Amino acid sequence: METEEEPVGDLVALGLARYEARVYLALVRRESYTAAEVAREADVPRQRVYDVLDALVRRRLATTRPGRVATFSAVAPELAVARLMAHQRETLERLDRMSSALTAALLPVWTEGRTQTVPMDYVEILRDPKSIAEAFADIQAQARHELLSFCKPPFVSSPLNAIGIKVVRRMRRSGGSVRAIYTNEALDDHEVLENVRRFGAAGEESRFAAQLPLKLVVADASLVLCDMPDPVAGTDATTALYIEHPALAACLRLAFLTVWESAQTVPSARP
Repeated sequence: METEEEPVGDLVALGLARYEARVYLALVRRESYTAAEVAREADVPRQRVYDVLDALVRRRLATTRPGRVATFSAVAPELAVARLMAHQRETLERLDRMSSALTAALLPVWTEGRTQTVPMDYVEILRDPKSIAEAFADIQAQARHELLSFCKPPFVSSPLNAIGIKVVRRMRRSGGSVRAIYTNEALDDHEVLENVRRFGAAGEESRFAAQLPLKLVVADASLVLCDMPDPVAGTDATTALYIEHPALAACLRLAFLTVWESAQTVPSARP
């Protein structure tokens, strides 16, 4: 049976079931078989062979000769293959007609849908800390020319700092600008201050301010990530907004530059 695997596969590709292919190949070996004989020859279960033979007869790939014990014969291979090919062509033509009709029906709906927009689809609201961290990494990855940040407590964890340093180095190598404004609390936190120094060594420009209104990242004057502390639930409950809106980003960029001008490289009140 191993030598027949290839023709079995070819017949299956032309539309026969595997049992049908095996029975047809058995039938071509001699003039006729009884159902029991062809079941043994094709290695097909006896209880299935009658249905398989009926299917081959209906598809005009085999003929039956009535008698006390009915016998079955294969039609000539060239005729059988021609009939299978004709059926495949009919199927393809039917599918072609169906696909054309489906395209004609869906195209107007698709075209109309291009003109519909979801209100505020440029704003993504994030509440899960993991999603916020992923958005922070994403906006850094997308930045190409300029990355501006307001940094205030609670400060970013070390793993994200490591990613951020790589971003700073990449942008500086390509001539980009990275600037960050930290609140003065950073100067009282040894770990945070060390991270500020590491970012500075990578190429980030940093300044300090007594207060910042919120955490903010503006990338390329087009993308914005900012936190929105819940005034009712308290400072521990934070919602972040990930916004792709050049006009808003440009406005927030101007706000950053205004704070930048008044911020200090090292506050005079600090050592």
